[in-house]
Amino acid sequence: MNVSGLREQQKAMRRETISRTALGLFEAQGYQTTTMEQIARLAAVSVPTVFAYFGSKQEILLEKLREADHRAVAEARRRLPEFANALEALCCYETHLTDYAFEVLPAPLWREILPPLLPLLGAGQQGVPEAYKRVNDALVNELKCLLQDLCDSGKLRAGLDVEYAAFLINDYGHLQLLRLCSREPLDMAAHREEVRRFMGFILAGMQGPAIAPL
Repeated sequence: MNVSGLREQQKAMRRETISRTALGLFEAQGYQTTTMEQIARLAAVSVPTVFAYFGSKQEILLEKLREADHRAVAEARRRLPEFANALEALCCYETHLTDYAFEVLPAPLWREILPPLLPLLGAGQQGVPEAYKRVNDALVNELKCLLQDLCDSGKLRAGLDVEYAAFLINDYGHLQLLRLCSREPLDMAAHREEVRRFMGFILAGMQGPAIAPL
């Protein structure tokens, strides 16, 4: 490995160390009470070094969430040929999204982070922190691609408003995740059942056969 490659590898390892240290502190003492100075001290680097990699502790958190979101959508899209209908595909997507979310952050941290965000979400997203908005918009865009795949395969109708459908699934998904995190111990079975009911409901719709379902 040349000098340039070695330097990049060292940077990547340092970034991962800072990220892992921060997530450990978030879990141990809470997100709000953790400081960049504490992260630097435990990671055995200087405070300026931490800021050189991450502009804020929020960026550390959101980088991991973005990775988890991407994995969930990519896995669901990869497995699309396995599913006979859109319901199974969307439930698969949500299962991966929830599992990967808990790999990144434990339930107590989600309970801390989600409540201030929920009133800010919605069509306008006014007041949503810009960093979180970028991550959430990226997830919605990837979900649109999954929905378009389902349209292209005939599992959803052609001409579906995939943009609004992705927004709706994502928006309500935040509330479902908070409800899941609010129960101790986590009742994953009840959560999966609720997700399936919700997905099935929006796929079937409320009107009769005169209006084509989603």
